[in-house]
Amino acid sequence: MKPYPFIPLRFVRRSLDESRTRAKAFYDEMSRRRTTRHFATDPVPRELIEYAIRTAGTAPSGAHQQPWTFVAVSDLELKRQIREAAEREEHDFYHGKAPREWLEALLPLGTDEHKPHLTDAPWVVVLFRHAYGLDAEGRKRTYYYTEESCGIAAGLFIAAVHQMGLVTLTHTPNPMAFLRELLGRPSNERAMLVMPVGYPAADAQVPDIARKPLEEIALWR
Repeated sequence: MKPYPFIPLRFVRRSLDESRTRAKAFYDEMSRRRTTRHFATDPVPRELIEYAIRTAGTAPSGAHQQPWTFVAVSDLELKRQIREAAEREEHDFYHGKAPREWLEALLPLGTDEHKPHLTDAPWVVVLFRHAYGLDAEGRKRTYYYTEESCGIAAGLFIAAVHQMGLVTLTHTPNPMAFLRELLGRPSNERAMLVMPVGYPAADAQVPDIARKPLEEIALWR
């Protein structure tokens, strides 16, 4: 494989004061981000979802293989099918499949098998991870660090959604194989996250929880 050509890095070095101001502003904005399961049915223009996916696509990835596909669903019937299949899987999860410790961890968050957000939200975006690549002849091509790469892309997607004044949540029905069939994705793709996107409902609520302070999540050596 031929090496990529190299070009000059486009970079603007900012003053320390500007860096501090921008860093604090971004943190202050993101610290207001919350996950909610209560969505309004108000429409959201496709353009906004496109920008969120474009932003996610700027994520670094192993060997620059960009092992992701974002499937954005607005069709009500297809969202209904996704919800019905997800609720079947989640019912089994909450009623026998899940370990007791997992259910105890989820209990304070008030989650259960009912997923109205999958039909209430105007968009449901499913992130598929490419477990491996396929060349033009359909032969397998090894992909590297796909979970890490898709995780970074998902984080950028979530940040972009929040920046534009919308809300989302990360939903992981277990198992998720039904999504590949419903959305017609190839055998090398694995559903990783389901992310409803929209405006919060007027009566939306969130758990009264706090994030860990800096001293609990950072070490300095």
